[in-house]
Amino acid sequence: MAAGALTLFSKNKDDLRINDLTGAVIKVALVASTYTPNTDSSTGHSLWSEVSANEIANGFGYLTGGKALTTDVATAITGGFKYASDNVVWTAAGGSIPAWRYAVLYVVGSLWGMTNPLIGYFVGDSTPADIPATTDTNLLTLAIPSGGWFDIT
Repeated sequence: MAAGALTLFSKNKDDLRINDLTGAVIKVALVASTYTPNTDSSTGHSLWSEVSANEIANGFGYLTGGKALTTDVATAITGGFKYASDNVVWTAAGGSIPAWRYAVLYVVGSLWGMTNPLIGYFVGDSTPADIPATTDTNLLTLAIPSGGWFDIT
């Protein structure tokens, strides 16, 4: 499945810098429809702890906290940078990876004086509706957009 357009969490948007993401561990986690994203610049979500209670269940190929992005790179572009990585793939094993609605990107560890700050999220289905469970032995693939996860200019 192609990843949808990433919406940045506005509360952290002004802190995003190319040097901060270079070498940082960034994860993508799957979140259930019980979560309501809040991207307001003053009252919105800024930490993974504000989202994590809505993460899908651990097990059957999905681990709590999500999956670290691999071969990720922040590349300079005119007036800013873009951020990209390899596609993200989970393999359902021993059962089904549960249904989910949102994929959330966040930094693991301390950055900008925060612990596990949020970057952005996308809706798995444009309806929006839940992405059905990924049944045993099947792959759940998030194919990043051709322009990367996001760009900041």
